[in-house]
Amino acid sequence: MNTIKVETLKPEQSFKEELLLDKSFILLGAGQPVTSEFLKELAMWNVTEVLLDGSNPFVAPVQQEKVSEEDFESVNIDGQPVQEAPKMNTSIKEALAKAQDTSNEKSRLNAVLNVYNEYMTYIHSVYTRYATHGDFNRDELFETVKELCVFVKENRRYVLRISPSIETRTKNYLVSHAMRSTIFAIVIGLKLHLNFTQLQELGVSCILHEIGMLKLPSYLYLSEKKFSHAERAKIATHPLLGYQIINQADFPISVQRAILEHHEKEDGSGYPQNLVSEKISNYAKIISVVCSYEAMSSPRNFREARSTYDAMVEMLKNQNSKYNGDVIKALLYSLSIYPIGAYVYLANGKIGQVCDVNSDNPKNPIVQILGEKAADGDPRTIETDDGINKIVRVLNSEEARDAIKFLKQKKTE
Repeated sequence: MNTIKVETLKPEQSFKEELLLDKSFILLGAGQPVTSEFLKELAMWNVTEVLLDGSNPFVAPVQQEKVSEEDFESVNIDGQPVQEAPKMNTSIKEALAKAQDTSNEKSRLNAVLNVYNEYMTYIHSVYTRYATHGDFNRDELFETVKELCVFVKENRRYVLRISPSIETRTKNYLVSHAMRSTIFAIVIGLKLHLNFTQLQELGVSCILHEIGMLKLPSYLYLSEKKFSHAERAKIATHPLLGYQIINQADFPISVQRAILEHHEKEDGSGYPQNLVSEKISNYAKIISVVCSYEAMSSPRNFREARSTYDAMVEMLKNQNSKYNGDVIKALLYSLSIYPIGAYVYLANGKIGQVCDVNSDNPKNPIVQILGEKAADGDPRTIETDDGINKIVRVLNSEEARDAIKFLKQKKTE
């Protein structure tokens, strides 16, 4: 370890190794240049010395890769011309009101989808506002997440059935990933009995956990190809970049830590600080699980998605105990081993879609039978078991599309 006087640091100076505070907390990643703002923060914290994790500190100054203001004026986070996205106002509130007024199962699902899309639009506006103006409306964000928590609690079994198309995920990857991850995080938070303030902080943290990506070249989060080792190394800086953004925007420390630590792992194999279990914040532990689960079950143009069932099985394996056991258990009991939204083939020869969990047994969820209706006209639902109503297997995406198409054709005959 080398000790360096802060007064000797200069803007645009960069280091071969990580710049540390107290031998563990990373101030700057390897190769990241010192900025005037960074030096001002150190002065504000009365930090006079920092440590360098290496023996050869200084390297030639490098230009930090930035997106110019002109680029921001022409391209937003989707790679499309910037249009001022609507804020969370009457559009979400109107959609919420309509969702509450529906009693029919199909109408309720459609209404929930409309609300979901309004929240997607809002998250898009949050990211676009930061990309174009460099700031956030914190009060509005917390208020929006407050309503989102209530919405998810009241419509959990509907909202978990929503799966954005590959086109949506590819075009709006950061937004789609943030939205789905936040839904999963709130559901897990409810299962873990977090209080309402904690749910809000968790939701805000999850919405913003990828905000550091906006400091990287846009092709890294819009790309449709596999990444090289160098590109993956760049992407690995986004938790630190996100922390710096949220720190400067004066969000609560709990939110700052969640964003900084969301890629840490229980066994110390994560990044950027290689923290172990007891040193990782609770919000970060939840985001680590939902972020991984969402990424596994999301298709990208360069690869097929795993089914939600396969993604759940992979998470349950929890190899090397990378994820917190209580959070994994909460994920299982919130979604079931055959996650809500999955299409399944039953031992009785029928096809159904998982629509709710069985609180007594995550192996036997509630299933909505395709093509059959109950006495009230709503789709027929059954509780699966280990007998004739046993789930034999999960349908792949092509089989599910064919089954739905067949039933629609049969309905019109």
